[in-house]
Amino acid sequence: MRILVVNDDGIKAPGIKRLVQMAAGLGEVWVVAPAAQCSAMSHRITVRGDLEVKPYDFPTTGVTAYSVGGTPADCVKVALGCLMTEKPDIVFSGINAGYNVGRDILYSGTIGAAMEALCWGVPAIAFSVAEEDECEVLNTYLEPVAKELISKTLPQNEIWNVNFPGCTLEEYKGILWDRIPDQNQYYRDNYKRTDRPDGSCIFSAAGLPETEAADGTDAGAVLSNYISVGTIKNMMI
Repeated sequence: MRILVVNDDGIKAPGIKRLVQMAAGLGEVWVVAPAAQCSAMSHRITVRGDLEVKPYDFPTTGVTAYSVGGTPADCVKVALGCLMTEKPDIVFSGINAGYNVGRDILYSGTIGAAMEALCWGVPAIAFSVAEEDECEVLNTYLEPVAKELISKTLPQNEIWNVNFPGCTLEEYKGILWDRIPDQNQYYRDNYKRTDRPDGSCIFSAAGLPETEAADGTDAGAVLSNYISVGTIKNMMI
């Protein structure tokens, strides 16, 4: 199996290192990821200016890796259109630091990269976790969940979206399948305003996470200490 791994937190992020370690046990791994932090880029691509691509010494042995001076979707385009001589069997996107649930999936570069894979006819799985230091459930269940999803077939216009709760193993309750996106933003807008003497101002964004969500949703699952597994459809394909 040939696997392309991408993310939006950047090629040096802990999440992509964990995902590549797992993927390396499943087959041939390519890593093509942003050189810098690219969260909330959605499906943005670079149409003006150049994309700098550099070989990258990834810490996992036997992995072919490149950093790209562009967005997560750029990384998929460059990988599939320019770098890889053979198309991957699947794209893994993540592991994102922070949930990709509810309306936040519209902003997510992790989801955007997975959606770009669909544009090339390649199935994709997006992985997210509460925070980088809340990984007990992730570390235990990442590989078995990935293997199960690889064995399943989705319509060509859908990706898997997997979110791991930030609870301990003792608090963990199981996996909930077929979760639909919650209708609200999980990370609510919370802008801090700083006024300047010249009359201008600065708004600093810092999302406030929800504490409750509807049953049957992705946000409701992780808030109740379940792994959330659902699909997201690309209506353009």
